[in-house]
Order: sequence, then structure tokens, then C-alpha cells
Amino acid sequence: MPYYVYVILCDDGSFYTGYTKNVNSRMRLHVNGKGARYTKMHKPKKLVYTEEFDYRAEAMKRERKVKTMGHKQKLHLMQSQTKKTRRKSRRDKQQ
Repeated sequence: MPYYVYVILCDDGSFYTGYTKNVNSRMRLHVNGKGARYTKMHKPKKLVYTEEFDYRAEAMKRERKVKTMGHKQKLHLMQSQTKKTRRKSRRDKQQ
């Protein structure tokens, strides 16, 4: 079963980063105020980034790295994933 690193944009513009086996379930917990202390105080707005890993240790290592990134670096990370998704969807339409 894969593990995911995810980033949530909060209402105040801050980011929350975590890892999980099930992103949708974890996001519901955050929205309901039961996911993490940080997201109880900084209400989650939307999921903005996910990255998949085969092993828990890999996901935990990446989570630590993303958590140390500055705000601008996290924005860049999100934008790079958005561009990849757009390119992928354009390729799908062409086929």
C-alpha cells in the first residue's frame, strides 16, 4: 500500500504538511478538527499537493524535507505539480 505526503492550504494562507496512507480520509479528519493540532487552529481550505511513495520511511523523510521548505518553496512545489498535471491531461486528450 502506498504512502502519501500531502500539503494543505489553510484559511490564513499557511501550509500544513503531513503523510498518510489515505489522503481523502486524512483530509476529512483535518476538516473536522481531528487531524492535527495545527489544523484545529488554522482551518484547512484545500489540498494543494500530494506525492506518492512505496515505503513509509520514504514518505516520512520527504515530509520532513517539505516541512523545512519556506512558503515560497512550497508554492513553487505546488505550481510544478500543477504544470505536470496539466501537461499530462493535454497528452491524454491528444491520444
